[in-house]
Amino acid sequence: MNNYKNELQNLEVGRFRVSPMSQARSGGGFDALVSIRSGQGMASVDRVMRFTPRFRSARDAVRYARAEGLAWARAH
Repeated sequence: MNNYKNELQNLEVGRFRVSPMSQARSGGGFDALVSIRSGQGMASVDRVMRFTPRFRSARDAVRYARAEGLAWARAH
C-alpha cells in the first residue's frame, strides 16, 4: 500500500507539477487521468488528460497516468 501512495504523489518536472490519478468507471474498471499544472496565481494553467485504455485496477491506471504525465512534461 505504501508504494501505491508514492505513485499518487505530485511530481515536479521542471516548471510542471504532475498529478496522476484514477477514476472508477460505472461499467467496471478504471480510467487513468493526469493533471499537469504550471504557472502561479492568475497565470496558472492546469491541463487534465484522460487516457483511452480501461484498467482492471486503480493502481494500474495510476501507473499509466504517471508514466504518460512524466513523458509529456519532459517533452515540453
